[in-house]
Amino acid sequence: MPYWAELGFMDANSPVMEQLLMFYDHSMIVIISILAFLVFFLLDVKFSKKLNLGLMENHFIEFVWTILPVFLLVFIALPSLRLLYLMEESFNPSFSIKVMGHQWFWSYEYTEFALDMNTLYDEIYMDMAYEDFAFLLEPDNFLAIPMNVSVRMLISSVDVIHSWTIQSLGVKTDAIPGRLNQINFYSLKPGVYYGACSEICGVLHSYMPIAVKILPMEDFISWMYY
Repeated sequence: MPYWAELGFMDANSPVMEQLLMFYDHSMIVIISILAFLVFFLLDVKFSKKLNLGLMENHFIEFVWTILPVFLLVFIALPSLRLLYLMEESFNPSFSIKVMGHQWFWSYEYTEFALDMNTLYDEIYMDMAYEDFAFLLEPDNFLAIPMNVSVRMLISSVDVIHSWTIQSLGVKTDAIPGRLNQINFYSLKPGVYYGACSEICGVLHSYMPIAVKILPMEDFISWMYY
């Protein structure tokens, strides 16, 4: 769920997003540790009146500060490579949804039917701008997806480059004309999750919201067929 003036990430609703948050924390620990180490020694050099002539030409110290960053990079790269594999691998999706980006709305195609998703930015909705939390995030249709099911999104565009992004699910894929991109996700909790086009696609770029409604399987079947 997004909040006003939020500086951190949204709450995770997929295993991939949980891993992304863990990798972020992992990387920040390494970065802050390096920063604290360097600040300590810079302050020590500035305010200390001692002079160690052995540090002027010390080959061992030069070897250490050359090799140590290599180990730190490997320490960061290993979980990153694992996460990239989890994000790109397709684990037998239960069904697929085709997503097409247009100027300026999204269209979705299930196996049985299709729907378009436009933002609500008419005069009535503009009057609600200061009262409605979902201003410019609320489309006229929701993309319904069942909970605890592996879903594959096939994403492309018919005009310019768009980007289909939902932070809570940990998905962000470019919609490129003439190319079909794929992304998979597995939702853990029901609810409505908002996103938006993350590519500068034109004058109405801000009017391309994404809203995904995660439903239990029985509710999803009722929504689809009834």
